[in-house]
Amino acid sequence: MESSSTSKPPAAHNRLAQRLAAPRLKRELDTVAAMLGIYCRDHHASAAPCDDCAALLDYARKRLAGCTYGPHKPTCVNCPIHCYAARQREAMRTVMRYAGPRMLWRHPWLALRHLIDGRRPAPPRPGAKGSVASHSEPPDPLERQLAVAMLAGWRVKPARNPSVKALTLAGR
Repeated sequence: MESSSTSKPPAAHNRLAQRLAAPRLKRELDTVAAMLGIYCRDHHASAAPCDDCAALLDYARKRLAGCTYGPHKPTCVNCPIHCYAARQREAMRTVMRYAGPRMLWRHPWLALRHLIDGRRPAPPRPGAKGSVASHSEPPDPLERQLAVAMLAGWRVKPARNPSVKALTLAGR
């Protein structure tokens, strides 16, 4: 009886798996798993994650799957909604402080993508005043170009004619 109350129904498990299938969330979960692997290997001297690290990874997986931002999730440090409990947040902070610098050597692409994702501003809170109810629509190509140009250090100013939806790159 007790095992049936603690296990999830198949439909709920499939829903969580579908949410984690989004490329952004999958990459974030891969990054967390890599950081936990580095930390556990160096601190707990085990090839496979120990029980504590496996539990923290499972907790992170559940939090990512239940994120209100969905595939548009900002990195946790930039997120206005702190969904981790205090104990797990402190444990993850410890893991990231240790494994973050080592990620550049062991998983350079994940580390680079995590740094790029960290530069992206958090979208408005879902359900907040003035926010879009659904984040499923693709971003405007012009807004994407603007974000890329600003990250590259370009000064961006609007076009002279306000009816034309264009931008002028003013140089660095």
